[in-house]
Amino acid sequence: PAPDVTAAVPQVGPERTRQQPLPPKPPLDLLAELTNTPPPPPSPLRTLGRRVKIWTPLVILLVVAFAIVQALRPLPEPTLSLTAEDSYTFDGSKANLPWPTQGQGWMDVNGVGTMGDFGKQTPVAIGSVAKAMTAYIVLKDHPLKSGEEGAKITVDALAEKEGGYNKDGESTLNTVKKGDVLTQRQAIAAIMIPSANNIARLLARWDAGSEAAFIKKMNATAAELGMKNTKYTDASGLKETTVSTAEDQVKLGNELVKIPALTDITRLPEWTDPSGQKWRNYNTLVPYNHAIGLKTGSTTKAGGNLLFAATEEVGGETVTLVGAVLGQHKAPIIDTVNAVSKTAMLAAQESMTASKILKKGDVVGYVDDGLG
Repeated sequence: PAPDVTAAVPQVGPERTRQQPLPPKPPLDLLAELTNTPPPPPSPLRTLGRRVKIWTPLVILLVVAFAIVQALRPLPEPTLSLTAEDSYTFDGSKANLPWPTQGQGWMDVNGVGTMGDFGKQTPVAIGSVAKAMTAYIVLKDHPLKSGEEGAKITVDALAEKEGGYNKDGESTLNTVKKGDVLTQRQAIAAIMIPSANNIARLLARWDAGSEAAFIKKMNATAAELGMKNTKYTDASGLKETTVSTAEDQVKLGNELVKIPALTDITRLPEWTDPSGQKWRNYNTLVPYNHAIGLKTGSTTKAGGNLLFAATEEVGGETVTLVGAVLGQHKAPIIDTVNAVSKTAMLAAQESMTASKILKKGDVVGYVDDGLG
């Protein structure tokens, strides 16, 4: 060959190239190649489907979280807007009740308001009227339906011993012996009719474990009822340090008349104890003039005292009067307090009238529950 011709150089090793490698394909495309199934072409429907799959779990999670928050958060306080008057004053002047000239008194129409009062409402000894609170607490702690006998209470040695205190002038149930069993109804009858001090103290021990613990309950309950001028120092009322006012006792009486199991007892003119002995009710207002009790109390210092109640039909409705007269010292004191209380009670029953304030269907207000 001619010397100016370049000889071809044989190729050794891989061929060189300037071409760049292709980028990796998306996983779906690779999968499609492996399965020979090409990815479906994009469309508005497929795009919507993917969005639904992504957003649906998120929306459900938010709904669940909202429901949990709503369930656990405290409810708003409801508010009441009255469109009717919240009180009503009857036409006419204040009821002129024939009260006695000594002591103090108070009269309410249960659930309506105060009808009248007399005397300065200063704390005075109330004697066995204190047993009204004893009965109230026992019946609140151990509810009793009308006609039921209730729990069984075993007479202890102390109650038997104190039964003999009638020789010293105390009111007691002196027919009970240690080991005797009284039903709750019998025990309540014993303190409300013959006014048995020994059974009042027995009930205190039975209810609270001790008389001291029960007395704490008496004062706590008095505070709950708004009896601001009342202090109990014993369950029977024998102690002259147990003091109250007529106004405070009427506050208690307004609660007592709501307990049929109690008024079934207090409206009885007499009661026969388990031994067969009869005891008269010292409240001689019953069973006349719709009187329903409630409790008498008398000591030399306290004088004659009476917490009483009666019903009356007024305008087709049965209403209940609750009254108290304290501090009657004219002998015989228990007869005196019964007499003056009867006079005031009859006058109150006669003076009551009815007035139509609202008729059926009237809107009296709106309640906003705070939740729309």
